[in-house]
Amino acid sequence: MSRFWSDLANKLTPYVPGEQPTGKQLVKLNTNENPYEPSPGVLKAIAATTGDSLRRYPDPDSSQLRAAYAEREGLAAGQVFLGNGSDEVLAHTFQALLKHSRPLLFPDISYSFYPVWCKLYEVPYRTVPLTEDFRVDVDAYAGDNGGILIPNPNAPTGVLLPLEKIERLLANNPDSVVVIDEAYIDFGGTSATTLIGQYDNLLVIQTASKSRSLAGLRVGVAFGSVDLIDGLVRVKDSFNSYPMDVVAQQAALASLADESWFLNGCQQVMDTRERVSERMRAMGFDVLPSAANFIFSRHPAHSAEALFCALRDRGIIVRYFDKPRISEFLRISIGTDEAMNMLLNALEEILN
Repeated sequence: MSRFWSDLANKLTPYVPGEQPTGKQLVKLNTNENPYEPSPGVLKAIAATTGDSLRRYPDPDSSQLRAAYAEREGLAAGQVFLGNGSDEVLAHTFQALLKHSRPLLFPDISYSFYPVWCKLYEVPYRTVPLTEDFRVDVDAYAGDNGGILIPNPNAPTGVLLPLEKIERLLANNPDSVVVIDEAYIDFGGTSATTLIGQYDNLLVIQTASKSRSLAGLRVGVAFGSVDLIDGLVRVKDSFNSYPMDVVAQQAALASLADESWFLNGCQQVMDTRERVSERMRAMGFDVLPSAANFIFSRHPAHSAEALFCALRDRGIIVRYFDKPRISEFLRISIGTDEAMNMLLNALEEILN
């Protein structure tokens, strides 16, 4: 606490990102990064960046990239918004679309940045408990609210909400903006972008960080009605007119152009996820059904904290959340087959 800080800064409890270790070589399975490199076309696009393009400001509207995303999703360019990672897109969404006198609703177990933004932007909120099997009960979101925010698949559980239930959520809340945060949708789900033409209150947010292996470049995108997108643009242009740099725009364009590389990479992750889940269940782990690039699991005979520490002693980092309802779970990112084999061998050693 500092005497120079504002009252707001003094009251904030910032989001804590996953550890990014330096120095010691560790098997890093804690931040849901893609274990595989992006398309070779991405690296060529980055290498082709010229000094002349760097000395100029980037296109403030990211017009080419917006058009490419629009074409991929069967939407108009005016239904696409781009930002410096999906976290920035979400932050603008809180200010532009979710800040009302009535409370914003989101699951009690979800992305832990949501309550941080609520406090930063003074958005009233209420959490809605997941069911006993960690699923979203869409009927629990009916009633008076200032907006609804659902990560799908959920984080940190990885559990998917089927498209028909999202449609019911939208139909039950026609006067509220419903935001579906699809950071992990490419690893086993169907995007809600297919519903945008039917529901003008739907905003879908995605990222190139996970499935496109571009976490280091920060590319986030939102899809929705022109009215919702215009609200985001108003906030963006009151904050930073140039959120996406030249390199990120060209790299993301190259990634979108190589659909086969993208699909193959996603399939590799999904295949490894299912193999590891099966092996862990054979060891006695409870593994939630995941449609993400991570698994969420617990062992009835071993505490999550003890397993977390034992794995770290063996040079393997996973994510442990000391929070209500999930303190006995570990979230394990899907890495290469070699990395996951090291994890499985370490778990067998620890359990024995």
